[in-house]
Amino acid sequence: MTVSLDQLRRCHVAVDLGAARTRVFVKGAGLVVDEPSVAAVNTRTGALIAVGALAEKMTGRTPDYIRVVRPVSGGTVVDIEMAQRMLRHLLGEKLRRQLRRKPRLRAAACTPHDSDPLAQRAAVETLVGLGARRVELVDTLIAAAVGCGLPVEQPTATMILVCGAATTQVAVLSLGAIVTAERMPVGGDAIDHAVIQHLRHHHELMLPSQSVRPLQLALSGNGLTAQGPAWTEIHGRDVATGLARSVTVDTAAVRDAIHTPLTAVLDGIGKVLRECPPDLVADLADRGIMMVGGSALLPGLDQMLREATGMPVHIAERPDVCAVLGLGAMLEGKVQPMVLDPLAERDPLAEREALAEREALAERDPFADKD
Repeated sequence: MTVSLDQLRRCHVAVDLGAARTRVFVKGAGLVVDEPSVAAVNTRTGALIAVGALAEKMTGRTPDYIRVVRPVSGGTVVDIEMAQRMLRHLLGEKLRRQLRRKPRLRAAACTPHDSDPLAQRAAVETLVGLGARRVELVDTLIAAAVGCGLPVEQPTATMILVCGAATTQVAVLSLGAIVTAERMPVGGDAIDHAVIQHLRHHHELMLPSQSVRPLQLALSGNGLTAQGPAWTEIHGRDVATGLARSVTVDTAAVRDAIHTPLTAVLDGIGKVLRECPPDLVADLADRGIMMVGGSALLPGLDQMLREATGMPVHIAERPDVCAVLGLGAMLEGKVQPMVLDPLAERDPLAEREALAEREALAERDPFADKD
């Protein structure tokens, strides 16, 4: 892991700054914030109008002087000041007062795999601006694996696929560390963009900014598989006239458009498996792939990966909050490192009793230990 478990147990708050949602876990209180990473700002006065779900509803519906911004992109803070203002409003005055009472407030944050030092510094500066005296950084892959209950600390291979809004990360973990990993710049936003471009080019239809994800859910039951619905009615705006129009879309063509960005995900999985040691690949054949992240809920994505890789694919119980729950488990000391010394697993009281019995036996029969 990036830091030791002892250092994480001293932390009071865990933050997962994602491109889609921001989540905050407070030690002893649990998950207290789970809101979209969006803020609405008045460009004339600089005042913050709304954050979270309310700001997300304003997307595409604001006048010229109101700007809806996303201070986090691809798991990296791109606007530190706006991220701090957003977090302050999401936490609320009452919770911020409780955190300020801590004499030396420590915080933990998730960072994407192989994030550059500038991105790590941005995450640290964001939490330091909120009053944290020390910030510990944990790889998102490890935090998500702990959050979905994988035996990260054991000498067995576990494969995890983190499907985020802007990036997708895949890794093989063993003994509490990353054996091999890959990060692809493809996520839920890329799938949304593929659907938008398909409807624009083939049906001359522009979708409202809020309607892409419901379109993906319209492909459910089986989603990306051929057993889904054959046709779906979509409402949008005509590109030429600008008037409202409805079209009936062949869902098979939409599935083909969605498959295009997901090819990069399959290539990343194949690269990780090729770089993985053969002994660990044998473990993965039985355990399979664990999917976490908000985009893991896309209907039929698990079935598509199962057919492409030939491995079992599982979706975590709460895939969207696995990373922050994993950090919270580390903060509360629920994760124990594997004991490498077998003598350390013995009960000290039993050891003393066994020693006393051997001494008593030696006093009764001095030649008992001699053969």
